[in-house]
Amino acid sequence: MPAVEEYPVGSITGAAAFRRDVVEPCRPVLLRGLVRDWPAIAAATDSPAAFARYLAPFDAGRDMEAFFGAPRIAGKYYYDETLQGFNFERRRMRFAEALEAIVAGLGKPDADSIYAGSLSIDDYLPGLADRNPLPMLPGIRPRIWMGHASNVAAHYDTMDNIACVVAGRRRFTLYDPRLIDSLYVGPIDRTMAGQPVSLAAAAAPGDPRYPRFAAVRDQALVAELEPGDGLYLPKLWWHQVESTAPFNVLVNYWWDAFSAGPDAPYTTMLLAMIAIADRPEGERGAWKALFDHYVFRENGHPLAHLPPERHGILGPLRDNYGRIRAYVMQMLRG
Repeated sequence: MPAVEEYPVGSITGAAAFRRDVVEPCRPVLLRGLVRDWPAIAAATDSPAAFARYLAPFDAGRDMEAFFGAPRIAGKYYYDETLQGFNFERRRMRFAEALEAIVAGLGKPDADSIYAGSLSIDDYLPGLADRNPLPMLPGIRPRIWMGHASNVAAHYDTMDNIACVVAGRRRFTLYDPRLIDSLYVGPIDRTMAGQPVSLAAAAAPGDPRYPRFAAVRDQALVAELEPGDGLYLPKLWWHQVESTAPFNVLVNYWWDAFSAGPDAPYTTMLLAMIAIADRPEGERGAWKALFDHYVFRENGHPLAHLPPERHGILGPLRDNYGRIRAYVMQMLRG
């Protein structure tokens, strides 16, 4: 499998350059050494116990949810055999209790594996983000993920993402969003942690239930991250995440780099699904032509044949966002 392209961190001169050179191409980029100077990484490099001591003064004492998996699952948090339940247990506890349990379980092969993630640092560890900043994303607040060695099934996020390794090692296996038909996606409303997963990527090679996956398996990109490394993941790229060290910590940043307002593309997709998906094939094809013309615009602006002053609400989005949104909301209200 080919490796994710690396981008020299020293060439990033600010937020505008980062957006232009790294984000706008909408391709994954490995940012080697992006956060190597973080104090949190120095503490984690000393030992897991030292990292826990470093976090202690920031701990707000809040409850959280952690995944506990029996030794037999080897850290692969997934569905059970029926796809109705899961192969792990969810437990509520305080942040410090979860971290203490993770550290205590190190080196004990008969102990449960533990995984805790997507915790807002501002909520659980206020002040930590300011001591460990990421200047090219001003105003974007991070989340923390920690646990033992684990394997999280390939899934996508609906936001752009920068993932930064603080402790341990991470292997990301990435699939282009355009391969979705060959990934055999599971339920979208019965998931491990919010997003649907690829059943094929989680299965053994050659599984006969997923014949199309064999042709795309080797199209995956791979990124191996050490402490201090970052990975930029564009929204909708599928990523399987393997934490390969006994103790692993990651900090990530989610944001929509190209948002013009509060409306999310995923919401639009779900609304389009209930409005269009079950209509006859001929009608779906007609709506697809309109979407291609007005939304995806592969042939350019839909009113390019008219002077700009005649474009109406199809003029510059920055000037018409509110008008279009008000029109849509009025239609939804009936």
